[in-house]
Formats: sequence, structure tokens, C-alpha cells
Amino acid sequence: MTPSQRELRDRVAAVPSRLAAAARAASPQPPAPGEWPPTDVVRHLIAVEGEVWHSRLRQLLAEDEPNWAWVEPDRWTGDPGATLDELLARYADLRGTTTAILDGLDDAGWARTGVHATFGRLDVAGLMTKAIDHDDEHIASFG
Repeated sequence: MTPSQRELRDRVAAVPSRLAAAARAASPQPPAPGEWPPTDVVRHLIAVEGEVWHSRLRQLLAEDEPNWAWVEPDRWTGDPGATLDELLARYADLRGTTTAILDGLDDAGWARTGVHATFGRLDVAGLMTKAIDHDDEHIASFG
């Protein structure tokens, strides 16, 4: 792993602790009408991690230049009675899987590309940069 890949991998791995700190510090109520409370934001990030990032990373490893449409999953509906801490733990587990996938890549794996309908050609680093941007947007929503 190159130094820049290592830095990106570490940024990906750091999101669960940043998310947990922001979600726990936020009001449990929605910040504004029509906005999501912290539990719903975490549920959304759980859905995105599995349905978007895991799926696309696996496609990158298995297919030659997969094509991706814009996807914005709603909130994960599993475990309806889960507390914020339980949801944060689930998210952390899923992000741990993402990090493990990155840890298993060699130079050729990092160089694999797919084509996104909106963002164009993305290699693994580009895809994970989009993941971090998405995470940051939601973390910032806590105020």
C-alpha cells in the first residue's frame, strides 16, 4: 500500500469514531423539520455501507470495469428497536469490513476501475473518497 493509499484507508477506518462522537453529541431529535435524527442518519449509513460501498468494491474485484448507476439507499430497516449505540456498533462492524477489503488489495487491486453514471471513471481510491465525502456530509448534518 502506498503512503497515499494508507492515508485514505486510515481516513475510511476513522469514520466510525467520528460518527459516534458527532451522533452522541447531537440532540436525539431531528435538527429541523424533515431532517433525520441521529439514529436515522446512522441507519442510512448502514444501508449505504452494505448496498453501495461493499457492493461496488466487490464488483471492482470481480468484474472488468463495472458500471454503476446513482444509488441513494434509504435507512436500514433491520433491528427496529436498536439503540443509537447498537446502530453505531453495527455501522462500525460494516466499516471494518470495508477496511479489511482495502487491506487485502495489492497495487493492481487499488488500480481497478468502474464507471459511475454521475462521477465517471473511479478507481478504488476515488470510490473511497466518494464514501468519505458522503460520510462527512452526514456527520456535518448533526450541527
